[in-house]
Amino acid sequence: MAGNSSRRGAIRKSGTKKGQVVGSGGQRRRGLEARGATPKAEDRTYHAAHRKAKSADRKAQGAQQRRQYAQKKADGPELVVGRNPVVECLRAGVPATALFVAVGADNDERLTEAVRFAADNGISILEVPRVDLDRMTSNGMHQGIGLQVPPYEYADPDDLIQSAMHSSQPALLVALDNITDTRNLGAVIRSVAAFGGHGVLIPERRSASITAVAWRTSAGAAARLPVARATNLNRTLLDWAKSGAQLVGLDAGGDVSLDDYDGTGPTVIVVGSEGKGLSRLVRENCDSILSVPIASKVESLNASVAAGVVLSEFARQRRVKG
Repeated sequence: MAGNSSRRGAIRKSGTKKGQVVGSGGQRRRGLEARGATPKAEDRTYHAAHRKAKSADRKAQGAQQRRQYAQKKADGPELVVGRNPVVECLRAGVPATALFVAVGADNDERLTEAVRFAADNGISILEVPRVDLDRMTSNGMHQGIGLQVPPYEYADPDDLIQSAMHSSQPALLVALDNITDTRNLGAVIRSVAAFGGHGVLIPERRSASITAVAWRTSAGAAARLPVARATNLNRTLLDWAKSGAQLVGLDAGGDVSLDDYDGTGPTVIVVGSEGKGLSRLVRENCDSILSVPIASKVESLNASVAAGVVLSEFARQRRVKG
């Protein structure tokens, strides 16, 4: 009989009888329930977008660290290297604190002059191994000599405008907007000093700062003329305007010609870069936009040259009026 068959598979195994069995306790049902919104791709550690976002964060942090290092380096002592640059800085009266000379450096007229000048002006002369001077410089092109220049001490913008407004002569100041070339900065400082100006204003960001190159270009005028640095250039200029100074922006497409402008009153000349010109907000807050008449074949003047021309004209007007 079928029920008595002993062949394999003919007899039902114990525990396999159909009927009530132990349930799952609702685990399967709960497993099918919604688990909330799907996380963003950037938040899923296994997703390529997450790795890409982390890489972007690392790059941003690295860029910020480089900017902080550059700012720290700019605000710290500077080492001028090379025999010609060192001699030029010493001749210009750069306030150096130490002259480094490599042991065994070949002597010539420039090295002799640098050592003699340092000795005559109380600048420490330190003879160091060449390998030490190599470590102190980035490219090793020091020619066996280096000049340490301390960080420049900037004036306070409020102190500068107050000093200029209470001077015996009407205030004459120059503010630089988008000027990133240190040579232009040095040339402007030299022109302001030459034509009786009271100081220069630069922004903290996106601007050239007082380095040894600016010292050299100014021919030592940076030691005599105050230079202030503003956290927000536009806000500082507005504060200066409230003090009674006229804000005069320089631009080739200005609405007023230098030939027709009276620069004998308290004036702040605002100079933009040759390429970008004045920033939009700075331009909008200027009382006048001044243009310098030039030959039609020339599109524009270098920023420092334009500033020098305007300063010269305003100085002439003041001499005539006085």
